[in-house]
Amino acid sequence: QVQLVESGGGLVQPGGSLGLSCAATGSIFTINTMAWYRQAPGKQRELVARISTGGSTTLADSVKGRFTISRDNAKNTVYLQMGSLKPEDTGVYYCNAVILSSGSWRNYWGQGTQVTVSS
Repeated sequence: QVQLVESGGGLVQPGGSLGLSCAATGSIFTINTMAWYRQAPGKQRELVARISTGGSTTLADSVKGRFTISRDNAKNTVYLQMGSLKPEDTGVYYCNAVILSSGSWRNYWGQGTQVTVSS
């Protein structure tokens, strides 16, 4: 069974930095795209950043220049480094990955980790 296990959320002051990580575990043949989404209270889940197997990245306009997404294919892990954090970055951050397991491609989600930006 495949699972995405996230870590690294917490409370940070405006202007601060925080790093998130997400490890895919279980019976994994290969991983395609990995991504981070977030959902603020009362809002829809939105894409924050996406990274391909080869390392090509896509960032939401709201986080460009502040956030960096990276991955370690050998560890089946994706990272999100967040800097210059703003209160509007507050929300639950979810890891997402498209994984080939047991002969089928599926879209997997982590359980979510809370990020709160507040003074």
